[in-house]
Amino acid sequence: MKKLKIILQSNGIYYFSIILIILYILIYSSITNYKYNKISLDNYFEGRVINLSIKNNKVIMILKNKIKVKASYIKDESDNNDYYELIGKKIIINGNLNETNNNTIPNTFNYKDYLFHNHIYGVYNIDNFKIINNENFLYHLKYLINKRINGFEEKIIPYLNIFLLGDKSLLQDDILNNYHTNGIWHLFAISGMHIELFIKVFSKIIKRIKLKKLIIICFLLFFLFITNFSPSTQRVCIFYFLKNFLNHFKIQISNIKILLITAFVIIIINPFVIYNSGFQYSFLITLGIMLYSYKIKGNYLKKTYKISLIALLISLPISINNNYEINILSLFSNLLYVPFITFIIFPLTILCIIFKFLTPIYLIVISCLEISNEYLSYLKINIIIPRMSLSIIIIYYLLLFIYYKTKVKTIILFVVFLTFFNILLSKLDKSFKVYYFDVNQGDSSILISPFNRETIMIDTGGNIFNNYGSNNIIIFLKSLGINKIDSLIITHGDFDHMGWSINLVNNFKVEKVIFNCGPYNDLEKDLIKVLNRKKIPYYSCIKELKIDNNKLYFLQTKEYDNENDNSNVIYTELDGYKFMFMGDAGVTTEKEIMDKYDLQDIDILKVGHHGSRTSSSEAFINKINSKYSIISVGKNNRYGHPNKEVLDNLKKSKIYRTDQDGSVMFKIRNNNLKIETCTP
Repeated sequence: MKKLKIILQSNGIYYFSIILIILYILIYSSITNYKYNKISLDNYFEGRVINLSIKNNKVIMILKNKIKVKASYIKDESDNNDYYELIGKKIIINGNLNETNNNTIPNTFNYKDYLFHNHIYGVYNIDNFKIINNENFLYHLKYLINKRINGFEEKIIPYLNIFLLGDKSLLQDDILNNYHTNGIWHLFAISGMHIELFIKVFSKIIKRIKLKKLIIICFLLFFLFITNFSPSTQRVCIFYFLKNFLNHFKIQISNIKILLITAFVIIIINPFVIYNSGFQYSFLITLGIMLYSYKIKGNYLKKTYKISLIALLISLPISINNNYEINILSLFSNLLYVPFITFIIFPLTILCIIFKFLTPIYLIVISCLEISNEYLSYLKINIIIPRMSLSIIIIYYLLLFIYYKTKVKTIILFVVFLTFFNILLSKLDKSFKVYYFDVNQGDSSILISPFNRETIMIDTGGNIFNNYGSNNIIIFLKSLGINKIDSLIITHGDFDHMGWSINLVNNFKVEKVIFNCGPYNDLEKDLIKVLNRKKIPYYSCIKELKIDNNKLYFLQTKEYDNENDNSNVIYTELDGYKFMFMGDAGVTTEKEIMDKYDLQDIDILKVGHHGSRTSSSEAFINKINSKYSIISVGKNNRYGHPNKEVLDNLKKSKIYRTDQDGSVMFKIRNNNLKIETCTP
């Protein structure tokens, strides 16, 4: 033990361990990636259900055999089966194996990477399944806990899952977004304080038993099991085990070193945990509070405020690269919610699960939490901060470490300056950027000028089933540091071109909106109602629009008897490169444009109507002679777009398709063109 004490008290061993851990992660990632690409799955899979959740009518399971897969089963509304009984049971599923893709809009959530980093090798839609054998004792206990939780009121089930099982998947998206907006989501992670409360309650129950410590350790191991070994729970429990082990052998080392050892253990068990935002927040915030504990002085409010400030500073790069914005009011909202959640909601959660008659009180408390959180989200003061590069993140944390070592307060000013420098850096790019977004079967493009960062959006895309693509565009724009849209151009009133316009207008400051020629349809009228309420000016059937020292020319100003031919057709020249955006304009409009304008050698053509045969006539394509052609089209769409005849017409140009190439970016600087794609 003396040798172990000397090793653990040495600072050098920790620096050396960090280098070894980095090498270990790189090697592990390479080996796992090789294994991932070699695995071949069939339409059936046999495995044990290790986790299960039900949201609406969707049963989502994680099955494990030699590998893990994710499987979803849609149950009928009349189906009253207790699917939680499947937890721990071995089953065979039959169904369709889904294709998983990378994100096709830059800087957005990458589902394929998420699955890979969680060791999930396939995603199934289940047609039917068969139970092979029953669960073991531990899984049966897990089922009983789930059954107990799901016997409560529907409104409070998500919170019982969060505070007892660490499962946040059942919380409604709008409520979840409000917690993120107000900067209090970290309070829902299982922390040291929560575990300490668990231990105190459990210790009271077993206070007369001699093997109390052993029972508590067994309890924590079971708690790890029922929370599916979540990173925040692992951190708290392993830290507790290590601290008690070292105290037993009278080895005195700092809590910071124990925390580092805890991180090493977790990473050795699962190196991909470093990609988990829960682990990043949990570890860094805890480390920050330990490092700067000498600053946490004063009364309870002062201490809470200082802890919130430390948590904000230490986790800022993670928050920025996940959300691309921070809410200044989060510092003050934490003063309200830290005691409310820690001393009221969390203890009441434990009491409620034991004494079900407390449910009405718990309902009132949860309602107060949600209502106040919703109102507070309206008062948000958000600062949009673009994505931080790895080099800036490293400098950021080096400055914080220097501040810890030197206690020189001016270093904090450099930390703040670095954050604002990151904002400034995005504005120093002297390139024209034109993005063609992958919005499935729809259209959406954006032009960003290099001088005053003027932003022109042409169409928003639209999907009647969800706003997922719209939210991805919003996230992407924020990742570039864009906080307003100078001009939103709607080529015409079809849903796949403007269906997400209201969501965009509600999330960004929009200076003006441009409609096409012709009468407004119902979709356009709905948007106009929002524009009037927000006092945003709008225009229709215009001829040109200025962007910096350039102009967008609207070539179609004649009215037809159908929405597609009335579509805005836009021409512009950016730094010597000619662009055309055709909307859904058909051959009639193309003929009008050929007769009216002498347009030749177009560099980049946004192909009309997703490559439909009603557009892109051979005569028109030969006339404009485009060098690059962009077709915005959904994968396996029911319209059969793009049409083979259109592809033949475009064969002289380099064709980019959003279903195959994802979003496409053209970057122009000093008359040089660079093309990037975000491939699925």
